[in-house]
Amino acid sequence: MWLSRTAAGLEVTHPDRLVAELRLAQYASLLLVLASGVYVGLALAHHDVPGTGFDIALATGFFLLAGVATTWEPIRALTALAMAWAAHAAVDLAHVADVLPATIAPAWYPTACAIYDVGVAGLCYLPVVRR
Repeated sequence: MWLSRTAAGLEVTHPDRLVAELRLAQYASLLLVLASGVYVGLALAHHDVPGTGFDIALATGFFLLAGVATTWEPIRALTALAMAWAAHAAVDLAHVADVLPATIAPAWYPTACAIYDVGVAGLCYLPVVRR
């Protein structure tokens, strides 16, 4: 949160803004990998539930995006990461709606994770909006 506020509060041409945006993109990428990895673990723990392979495929897409985003310029990386976090929230809500397997996680987890995802997406996008 402090990196998002720091980046948004500095002038666009200030070098510290670039550093803050780069660090924010790195942290957001790392957290996206960790949040997506939870569903890989849940899918592996419940391998007999139909549809868990799709969870692993979606997580792999998030892994790839997070890895590549760390090499992009900050404005592009933060925009892509904000969209990825919003997409991850949609995946969480797909578990709530039973579009994806709902029985692999505790009932409270997908909703709580979706709320968290939207919050992180907003923090990623705040410096982009403040340009």
